[in-house]
Amino acid sequence: MEEKKYFVHESSFIDEPCTIGEGTKIWHFSHIMSDCIIGKDCNIGQNVVVSPGVILGDRVKVQNNVSIYTGVICEDEVFLGPSMVFTNVINPRSSVNRRGQYAQTKVEFGASIGANATIVCGVTIGRFAFIGAGAVITKNVPSYALFVGNPARQSGWMSEYGHKLVFDQDGKATCPESGQIYHLENHLVKRIS
Repeated sequence: MEEKKYFVHESSFIDEPCTIGEGTKIWHFSHIMSDCIIGKDCNIGQNVVVSPGVILGDRVKVQNNVSIYTGVICEDEVFLGPSMVFTNVINPRSSVNRRGQYAQTKVEFGASIGANATIVCGVTIGRFAFIGAGAVITKNVPSYALFVGNPARQSGWMSEYGHKLVFDQDGKATCPESGQIYHLENHLVKRIS
């Protein structure tokens, strides 16, 4: 019998087949369903459900009480805050089976989603975007954007280290922690050094 290279708490359930990367930790009362892929060095908190077909990249952190439904793809280094919510059907009804209509939701590299946020299915959250606690996301979020509120609206830009960026008249900003320099042009931000 091959030794597992990941940790699963004895109270959790793993449905085979699924793929779980080396160094990943799955904590209390979680359920990893069949046909999902979880990358290396992930941390899956308490009371988490990962549904069939979900893809989580490497170093994804999932806090307690998160359900990740079929159709969700999270790239590497995504942070999912406590009790945040994904959906996978735009118009659910108890009496209507819409399993064939699951919409894809993509969370790109390094994005963070705050506690109790809701992500309406079918959107893409860009690289290093930052979704504030309790926000309700109903549309695509650009890379590095900060979105807050219900419905969520953009209220600024964030650095890769999670600091709000303040742009000068030339469209340049510096992260106070990393010293990385960002440029704002045509309503898009990119890191230039």
